[in-house]
Amino acid sequence: MTEKNLSIINTKKGLEALLRQKNLNINKTINNVKYEKRLEKLQVEMLILQQWVAKHNKKVVILFEGRDAAGKGGAIRRIIQHLPPRAIRVVALPKPNETEMGQWYFQRYINRLPNNGEIVFFDRSWYNRAVVEPVNGFCTKKEYDIFMSHVNAFEKMIQDSGIYLLKFYFSITKKEQERRFKDIVSTPIKKWKYSEVDKRALLLWDDYTTYKEKMFEETQVNAPWKIIKANRKTSARIAAFEYILKSIPYEVKDLETIRHKSLRAILNE
Repeated sequence: MTEKNLSIINTKKGLEALLRQKNLNINKTINNVKYEKRLEKLQVEMLILQQWVAKHNKKVVILFEGRDAAGKGGAIRRIIQHLPPRAIRVVALPKPNETEMGQWYFQRYINRLPNNGEIVFFDRSWYNRAVVEPVNGFCTKKEYDIFMSHVNAFEKMIQDSGIYLLKFYFSITKKEQERRFKDIVSTPIKKWKYSEVDKRALLLWDDYTTYKEKMFEETQVNAPWKIIKANRKTSARIAAFEYILKSIPYEVKDLETIRHKSLRAILNE
């Protein structure tokens, strides 16, 4: 135990992190505190970004895509944790109802785009039709082909209207997805998340991969995908935070705060 690590433990955050553990682990506690401190700095910077968006009537859309249990929702929660609720929205749409089924596919997403001064986070988006729907038979081949031929033009229209558009894909391994599913099913407060689609996800792994790769290949035209390696949730959240802060040209940026730091570098500080 170095003097520096002892000083970390001997703080409110350190003691709270230590006492939350079932089996006391000093190193894990120190790492958790360092991660939380890094996260807190990025959250402060995110608040500066949000205030710039509100002051200058900017509009921002951030998409989070990825396999089931990839950690999209958890990342969004950390990013918006300290933002004013009225200044942001999180959109996580259920399957379309009968009326929406008869609409133009993009229509229900258009209705949820940001107003002036607003940031909208999509926990899954119109890209359901690029991967989830064709893999699970929720759309026809014709509907899939039409979507793929329209999506780039749709995103260009969004950007031409003055909306900043960022696209994340959280990538996990098959082994990690299986581990997370087991954790979800065995945890009473989480098992509600385990859907029929989730039950088929491992069996359809290769089909998801095929459609995912085609999506990457054909939809980088206007808004490029940022692929986040998400086997480790903490590093994925930090990477997403840093990318958002680097990509939106808000003023005034703290360049030292948003400078990329791997989780390993953070823990070694």
